[in-house]
Parts: sequence; C-alpha cells; structure tokens
Amino acid sequence: MRRISLGPAGTPVPNVVAGMMRIRDKSDQEIRELYRTAREEGVDFFDHADIYGGDRHLCELRFSAALQLSPGERDEVVLQTKTGILTDGPYYDSSYEHIVSSVEESLRALSTDYVDVLLIHRPDALVEPNEVARAFDHLESSGKVRSFGVSNHTPRQIDLLKTTVRQPIVANQVQLSLAHSTIIAQGIAANLQGRPDSVTLDGGGMVDYCRIHDITLQAWSPFQKGVGQGVFLGADDFPELNAELDRLASAYGVSPLAVATAWITRHPAGMQVVLGTTTPQRVVDAAAGSDLPLTRQEWYGLLRAAGYHVP
Repeated sequence: MRRISLGPAGTPVPNVVAGMMRIRDKSDQEIRELYRTAREEGVDFFDHADIYGGDRHLCELRFSAALQLSPGERDEVVLQTKTGILTDGPYYDSSYEHIVSSVEESLRALSTDYVDVLLIHRPDALVEPNEVARAFDHLESSGKVRSFGVSNHTPRQIDLLKTTVRQPIVANQVQLSLAHSTIIAQGIAANLQGRPDSVTLDGGGMVDYCRIHDITLQAWSPFQKGVGQGVFLGADDFPELNAELDRLASAYGVSPLAVATAWITRHPAGMQVVLGTTTPQRVVDAAAGSDLPLTRQEWYGLLRAAGYHVP
C-alpha cells in the first residue's frame, strides 16, 4: 500500500480509503470483516459523514458498536467525518453552531475523543467564513479535531474560506472516476473550440489548484459512471473502456477494479481513492491498484477509452 502526504503538513496516509457510507444494514460481524480486511491491506483511513445511514450519525454508530476499538487501536487509524448537509430540506448549514454540534455528536457516535479530519461536506451558498473559522478554532483548541478540509468545493470557494480560516485545508473530496473525469479532462482539452471536454466546470483548474496549495484530492465514487448511474466496470455502455481495463488487468495480473484504482493513484497529484464498497474482496482488489505502475501510454489510453478527447 503506497502512502501519500495529506495536506501541507505531509501526514502520511494510505492512498486508498475505506468509506463507511453503506454499512447501515451490515451485521457487526460483516463490519468487523470489512475493517479487518482493510487493515490487513494497509488501509487504516476510514471515511464517515454525519448523514451516512439516513438517520444522523447512524453509520458512525454502527462502526463504533461493531468494532469497539481500544484506545491503542483507535490511535492506529485515521477517522475522517463530514458535516454540513441537512436532509430535512434539503439544505446546507456551515454555521458555527451546526459544525460544532455535529462534531460533538460524531464523537459520541464514534466513541472517540477526537476525529483526525473534518470536512465541510458541500458548499453552503449562505456561508459566513468567519463562522467556519470560529468553529475550526474551537474544535482544534479543544482537541476534538486535528485537521480540516472540504468536499465538493471549487477553488474559489476554498479561497473564500481561507480569507478567515487559519488552519490548512488538507483535503478536498470530489467525484472522480475514469468515466467521470471532467476535472482532469478539461485541462487536457483546454482551448479546443467546440469540445465539451474543454469547458471548465469547477471554477478554474481544480486539480492544479490543489497541487499548488498542497490540498489532497480524495476521489469519491471512483468506479461510478456518474451520480446514481451505476458502475462502469462490466457495463455494456462502456465496451471500449472495459476491454482496455480487461487487457491491462491480464497484463498486470490484477483485477479490472485494481486498474481503475491505479488510474487515479497514478496521477502525480497524490490522490486518495475513497471506496464505497462493503465487500472485502473489492478492498483487496483496490489495494492491488494502490501502486500499480501504469505507463503514460496506458494512462492516456484509458482516458481515451472512457470517451474523453486526448488531442
């Protein structure tokens, strides 16, 4: 398992993350098996959010109840959680009161004194940066949160927060997969008239911005076609991509899922792949792609096979 630096402080973390968003209906034994497999593969980073599970903090509660981590084992893993999405609207809330109260509820649900990383889950159009800064300051000084980041934020939205937030933004969790690669493809096809790939949709060079500012990109839905469209692995509407994944999987002696993982981890930005699976074998397969040495030709070939324009 290759480890990369999280944020400007350079904290070493695995480049594959175990996402816990789907463990709501899993038994304690199934959760323990998922956790054990992840740890055996070198994945010691676990991603949560206050809304995962439908009922607030439910997946955090299931994780804690199933594992009952000792203080020593708790210190061996990275726990990341997110806040800011309200499901009874829907609407967003990045106020001081909501951020602090949500973190305190997450700490109780996870049975821990601190979370390693807190992300603002989605941009709040009504955000007051000084409110976020005050919440981050309180959570850091009280020892409840060690690092801070965002999710689904554009470069300018991050800049707005940084006008008052003094802590480094260590991560931005965004949707990225071979079949949903706009944040990468738009840079390759830049300035090509009439090419939809050349249109900038993220407010200006997300990948380059994060590299410049030492912000770790975390890729959610790394095997999905798009939002709610299912996975591209084995899908009939991605025949060329799956043929290329199969060819490379055979050449490297791994699964196509490992190759799809490697396409993200191969990027020099040092990205993390956030898995959403509850199947232990898929964690094993993804881990096999953690440090798979795809060549430039193979990497660009996969992007082209996914339907993106490579001039």
